[in-house]
Amino acid sequence: MRRALLALAAGTLLPLATAAGQASPGRCTLVFPQNPSTRSTLVRQPSGNYNAFLGGGVFARCEGQSVTLRADSAEYYQDRGIVYLIGSVRYEEPRVTMTSRRATYYQTDERVLAEGDVVTTMPSGTVMRGPRMDYYRAIPGVRARSRMIATGRPRTQLVEVDSLGRRQPPVDIVSNTMVTEADSLVYASGSVEISRPDVRATADSAFLDSGREYGRLMRGPVIRGTGERPFELRGRVVELFSRNRALQRVLAAGSGRATSEDIELASDTIDMRLGADRRLERAYAWGPSRARATSPSSDIVADSIEILMPGQRVREVRSVGGAFARSEPDTTRVRTTEQDWLRGDAIVAYFDTSAVPAASADTAGGRARIERLVATGSASALYHVAPQNPDAICPGVNYSRGREIVVRFAEQQARTVTVSEGAVGVYLDPLPPPPADSAAPPAPRTPCA
Repeated sequence: MRRALLALAAGTLLPLATAAGQASPGRCTLVFPQNPSTRSTLVRQPSGNYNAFLGGGVFARCEGQSVTLRADSAEYYQDRGIVYLIGSVRYEEPRVTMTSRRATYYQTDERVLAEGDVVTTMPSGTVMRGPRMDYYRAIPGVRARSRMIATGRPRTQLVEVDSLGRRQPPVDIVSNTMVTEADSLVYASGSVEISRPDVRATADSAFLDSGREYGRLMRGPVIRGTGERPFELRGRVVELFSRNRALQRVLAAGSGRATSEDIELASDTIDMRLGADRRLERAYAWGPSRARATSPSSDIVADSIEILMPGQRVREVRSVGGAFARSEPDTTRVRTTEQDWLRGDAIVAYFDTSAVPAASADTAGGRARIERLVATGSASALYHVAPQNPDAICPGVNYSRGREIVVRFAEQQARTVTVSEGAVGVYLDPLPPPPADSAAPPAPRTPCA
């Protein structure tokens, strides 16, 4: 015992040995450099190893490695290969710096279990905070990458830099459980919340790969744009693709639904593209259940839909494959419960954004207004118009067919219908009601009455 105490006083407490009695490459052999303020008690075990109880400030390092441990006090059980660190704990190595109230170092697993106000900082500047974190060091021949498991709803501020080394706005991630690998892979589960200056996302689980600039949200994911023109995207699975740390593409698969100020898009798959200003520029929708685009003035269904929206304002909606568009008739001129409709192999809707302010409020007055609908390829249309006889109850009905049909709008209502290339059609004008003194029984009220 006396020799062990003298050894400790000289700063050479017995190292942590491996099960074979020797330190293998990459594994930590702990040594305690001389510290005059440290108080110690050593108890020799039947195996010949020691249990050591240290106080008054403890400092240890891995021999030949840039790995250090600090704490107010510590307990070391050599037979078990375990060190308990208590009070103002600080674990530091090139890959990570971790502080906590207490920690347990497991020599066999090269593992640090930190508890109580844990703060972990990565070389990139990424910071993770939480009540409990389990860190596994990268060891040649044991594990290729370091691994961190955090529970108790940790919060991570993910810091990334672009190709020029410029730090990008941080990404905040909160979840019930979080696993990180090598400061580049993040697995989050349980009420996941991801926030950045212009986007907020929620899901039950998420995977982020900063090396590939890829993210995947699963089980009820929702992405909301929080800029001056907000949008929302939902699906069974949502994938995010970035380039040079700027979000460029968001893909929703399975019951996708995208909503913006101007339009709502629904389909099995929705693919949204963002521009350099991080606003939506283009969206695609397709799938077996067809795609639907709904705006305040029209509803379009087709096999696939493409939306052009520079500056996140809808300019064109291109619908291909059995396209069908519906709109409400002009209620100031006609009275009917039926809708106007347009059909074709393809339909393109053009919107007028020239008179809309770039940063208008979220009101109907600030939305893009439909200008015209163009149907091509076996096109047909049915539109309700004001009857020629002002006494008629029902509106007139105009049915047309042709190679191309153009419907022009004014004040969100259809005003003219132009048919070209093989145009045929029919116009039905309703009969006026019978005179009031007529002996004939009154006609039954129609849906348009």
